[in-house]
Amino acid sequence: MVKTNAMRLLEAAKIPFRTSEFNYDEADLTGVSAAKIIGVPHEQVFKTLVSRGDKTGVTVFCIPVAEELDLKKAAAVSGNKRVELTHVKELLSLTGYIRGGCSPVGMKKKYPTYIDETAELFDEITVSAGARGLMMTLSPVDLRDYVGAEFKSLTVWDV
Repeated sequence: MVKTNAMRLLEAAKIPFRTSEFNYDEADLTGVSAAKIIGVPHEQVFKTLVSRGDKTGVTVFCIPVAEELDLKKAAAVSGNKRVELTHVKELLSLTGYIRGGCSPVGMKKKYPTYIDETAELFDEITVSAGARGLMMTLSPVDLRDYVGAEFKSLTVWDV
């Protein structure tokens, strides 16, 4: 198994985690299907989205893979009037990661980071380990503390 920068950083910080691998090249792969492949409920698998706010600049949001980021909530919690997701072409230069392998751990710079509050419902959540097809499972509190994140309501709810 490849050891990514995100994994090395967590090991150096003595934060416990475990990894899962899957074939990223499967044609119909979504976050929900990836969760199924690795045997984790999709509510516990979080994707990492990178945005740009009109006041604060680059901001990172981690939300459950089956959910959609509520841009108004994202703007409000991050101190912006509006945020928009960054273009996939910018992702590597901003974070050091490519689409499908963007981890909240180990980005090129320390960006303001917010994790959807549903993460607090679980003892463990799964996020990208920094490479396509490689995930890491860890305590959401450990993740929050390590990246300096806050738990906030971030998703669109179909009520």
